[in-house]
Amino acid sequence: MSEAPEELFYTKEHEWLRIEGDEVVIGITDHAQDALTDIVYIELPEVGDEFTEMDEFALVESVKSASPIFAPMAGEILAVNQALEDTPELINQDPYGEGWIVRFKIVDSNATEGLMSADDYRVIIA
Repeated sequence: MSEAPEELFYTKEHEWLRIEGDEVVIGITDHAQDALTDIVYIELPEVGDEFTEMDEFALVESVKSASPIFAPMAGEILAVNQALEDTPELINQDPYGEGWIVRFKIVDSNATEGLMSADDYRVIIA
């Protein structure tokens, strides 16, 4: 069974979110990285890019397939994990830590209302 830390929020598209004040750190879940298998490349957005909810903001490529990563809420990119450019396998090795993808500035304080808890996410992936 894939990990789903309690303190995070989740989407049906298999992104995780950690809220830190008016910012959110986003990555893909353990379940998603396991399904993708060995990640070999990630196309990252630029700092300052703005996205609306469900916009594609990154693309993860594995030896198996390529998968878009969607913005779970509207926001602006504050930081990208540059380490992923040289070592995209960090997503496989530590999806909830060193494998984070972006840091967003939250535009709507109610944006977390449509997200899932860890328990809800576990039901989806079971």
